[in-house]
Amino acid sequence: MAKRKKQQKPDDGLRKRTVENPAWEPAREGEKAFPRFIEATVNTRESATETLFSRGLLGEAQKKAADHFRALWEKAGGKSASLDYSADRVDGGKGDPLVTKLTAAFELQRCRNLLGQRGYENVEAVCGEGKALTELTPHKRERLTMADNLRADLDDLATMWGLQTRRNRAA
Repeated sequence: MAKRKKQQKPDDGLRKRTVENPAWEPAREGEKAFPRFIEATVNTRESATETLFSRGLLGEAQKKAADHFRALWEKAGGKSASLDYSADRVDGGKGDPLVTKLTAAFELQRCRNLLGQRGYENVEAVCGEGKALTELTPHKRERLTMADNLRADLDDLATMWGLQTRRNRAA
């Protein structure tokens, strides 16, 4: 008699995660209707860093640093980070978009100075462009090294932005 194989559910990439409630206010502390943390469904395939985080390869501070880098990278214009000074500026209500773009570009320059060329390109490819490590290199050994370097670079960025304190590394 043949053994039956267990049917595995297809991985749809959705996971439950406890996140901070965006509607929470300190004045409503203790009310059951407005808890500080709620369960939310998260798409783990939304970005490469989200996938790494859901697999336990990135910590909380590293994930926050990756998200912060991505936000800056998108504000600065991504790969096409050029400024159009001749464009007509229209009042959109939320500050000056040119100033926002310049501020993000200067912050990315700080990241490049901290991480160096190779580290910055690694973080930019994974966190900014959303490329998976398998897209960057086909070799397992290089992917493992790249993942280690990515975690170290995200630790440095998290420390620079005050998202974590520098850990004492035992030798």
